[in-house]
Amino acid sequence: MRKELIHVLRDPRMKVVLLLMPLLQTVIFGYAVNSDARRMALAVCDLDMSPASRELVQRFTAGDCFRLVASAGSASRCMDLLSAGSARAALVIPRGFDRDLLRWRRASFQFLVDGTEVNTASAALNYARALTVSFAARLAHERRGAAEGAVSPVQRRSWFNPSLRSRLFFVPGVIANVVMMATLMLSGMAIVREHERGTIEQILVTPISKIEFMLGKTLPFAAIGLFDALLITVMATLWFKIPFRGDPLALLASLVLYLLSALGIGLLVSTISRTQQQALLSSFLFFFPVVLLSGFAYPVENMPLPVRILDIANPLKYMLTIVRSIFLRGAGFADLWREMAALAAIGAGLLSLAVLRFRKTEH
Repeated sequence: MRKELIHVLRDPRMKVVLLLMPLLQTVIFGYAVNSDARRMALAVCDLDMSPASRELVQRFTAGDCFRLVASAGSASRCMDLLSAGSARAALVIPRGFDRDLLRWRRASFQFLVDGTEVNTASAALNYARALTVSFAARLAHERRGAAEGAVSPVQRRSWFNPSLRSRLFFVPGVIANVVMMATLMLSGMAIVREHERGTIEQILVTPISKIEFMLGKTLPFAAIGLFDALLITVMATLWFKIPFRGDPLALLASLVLYLLSALGIGLLVSTISRTQQQALLSSFLFFFPVVLLSGFAYPVENMPLPVRILDIANPLKYMLTIVRSIFLRGAGFADLWREMAALAAIGAGLLSLAVLRFRKTEH
């Protein structure tokens, strides 16, 4: 263990990876990666020019979701602005909109959104739908009167993330990503480094057992992974003001179980690689599909059934559920025992396979 720590801490490139990478990823996902619908460029075509249509336009532009960039004289002009990229959304109110409302007819308008960025477009459509429901309910309450049993305006509330900020969704997930990447890379090159330098034979003839050898190779990296997790947690809570509502001991226990899987994968990579370059490429080859299929950015429930079945063995999926539940929902051991049991089973299986594989490569 002391030897591995010396190797890592004396390598200036590793210091950059271990310290700069967690901070850089946290900053990127805290500031740059954002799927919220904020300040979307909105073009408006109000052909009715009535009090009701002006109020509807005012509701769309009053918040921070849309910003008015153009007042078009026709629907075709709005389409041109969308096609040119000058506007990301368009609101078209036809003539007779207020008249239909006064006569209790179905009054309709058109809301167009640029769908090239799916997440932002979905958020904008949901926001527009909520504005429309609130607008219609207020008119019904005002024009019919409460005495006639008109419906009161709908009140919407999002639990655990009231402002629906994507920062609260992404930043906690960085903990699971960074711990996986750091420990996978370091443990993946651990045994390979001994092969490259010709020191593996010297280690194998010492009195230590294979289990002791594997523990000596992995425990320093487990400590580094826990340090990175602590660093990101402190930065997330103090700098980005991400709420931490759950049990810290549950997060620590989950991280320990999660490290079993990450280290097991890294040791497997290390036993099948012959150079550090091969180990590094193999680690990346494994890491990126795991992230894409983990639910870090896209819901697992939307994936095809064969992928969801394969994802049962994905440790990152369970860790993302745990860390987000602890941060945002205030979850504890009683809420997360299924995910923790899955991590323990996956980690035990991977480490056992790595030990068996190492026995084969010894001869």
